[in-house]
Amino acid sequence: MSKHSPLHAVPSQTGPVGEPQAVVESFLDALARADTHAAGALLADAVIYTNVGLPTIRGRRRVIQVLAPMAARMQFEAHLHAIAADGTVVLTERTDVLQMGRLRIQFWVAGRFDVHDGQITLWRDSFDYLDCTRAMLRGLLGAVVPSLRPTAPALNAPPGRH
Repeated sequence: MSKHSPLHAVPSQTGPVGEPQAVVESFLDALARADTHAAGALLADAVIYTNVGLPTIRGRRRVIQVLAPMAARMQFEAHLHAIAADGTVVLTERTDVLQMGRLRIQFWVAGRFDVHDGQITLWRDSFDYLDCTRAMLRGLLGAVVPSLRPTAPALNAPPGRH
């Protein structure tokens, strides 16, 4: 993992640490560092986590049970294209990256986070399954032919193929 956090693709405009946008940025940064303890501390006990189209996971303990093995096996990056907060709701548009050895898969994600009292109570991500399929195929090709391996999005680049 790079020393430079991919989260700095969009300049941070967050306020104090307990502000909803700062909480979400800290959460994504903790995931990028594979620090599930720090990420878990930012989740409410009764958090609801949904990848739209997949089963919903309820509760901090269960979410961490899903994230911890993933963090142990792969690297995660979140390249923010846009982030906006309206009260307790934070919306993100980003490119997420999952990397396992030479296999690098990156795809567009839109996220909604509800933050109350400095903790995430709802984490809902939406993505396009066709985009994920293309990302997997490109990642597999890139694992064999390095010149085809996707690269990190350019600073403030709109989401799309990289």
